[in-house]
Amino acid sequence: MLLHLSTWPEVEAYLQQSQGIIIPIGSTEQHGPTGLIGTDAICAEAIAQGVGAATQAIVCPTLNVGMALHHTAFPGSISLRPSTLILVIRDYLTSLARAGFTKFFFINGHGGNIATLKAAFSESYAVLADLNVPNADRVQCQVANWFMCSSVYKLAKELYGDQEGSHATPSEVALTQYVYPDSIKQAELTPEVAKGHPIYGAIDFRRHYPDGRMGSNPALATPEHGKQFYHLAVEELSKDYQRFLEQ
Repeated sequence: MLLHLSTWPEVEAYLQQSQGIIIPIGSTEQHGPTGLIGTDAICAEAIAQGVGAATQAIVCPTLNVGMALHHTAFPGSISLRPSTLILVIRDYLTSLARAGFTKFFFINGHGGNIATLKAAFSESYAVLADLNVPNADRVQCQVANWFMCSSVYKLAKELYGDQEGSHATPSEVALTQYVYPDSIKQAELTPEVAKGHPIYGAIDFRRHYPDGRMGSNPALATPEHGKQFYHLAVEELSKDYQRFLEQ
């Protein structure tokens, strides 16, 4: 059930059965010469909708822009500041909590969002209490990073070994190839790829990672691999969501 394709009476009826909602969140940022700029949002959205279908949960519209300041020296990347993203999350949660939702399950596609999301949850708990939102004390948030699912991690290691890397990875590129097979990109990739440098500002990031990859070889990706990652992530996160509801 997709929130943006539902009516308010349908949402009201849903809330009589469940107070859980799935919120996909990603990023709009460079993913190397062959990775789509929308990779993180595409992956989060596809998996969230799969989990929603498997668990009969309502799925919120995707938050497509996240905290990706270190990627903004590459054309096409868009980022919110951490403080802005915290406010966005807070306002989302306030609106939905007032409607009656209390269990917020964020399916995340971007590692750079994790710290800000956790800060946003703490901010939101405090604000909801200050605003005396009904059932504020029952509101709970959880972040689930699809790329950190144990089944996904295991398959990525089996398929790619050390060439999985940590950004513009073949696993995430493969998933976008499965979701958007008509948008597969080709480009010549150098066999040498930078890795291991700490992340600071955008200009420093591009200086150390000139083509945007971080230790990865996305040329290994295939749509068939993406299909496998999709089904593994949906299965694992569906179980995680059900456990979250039962807490």
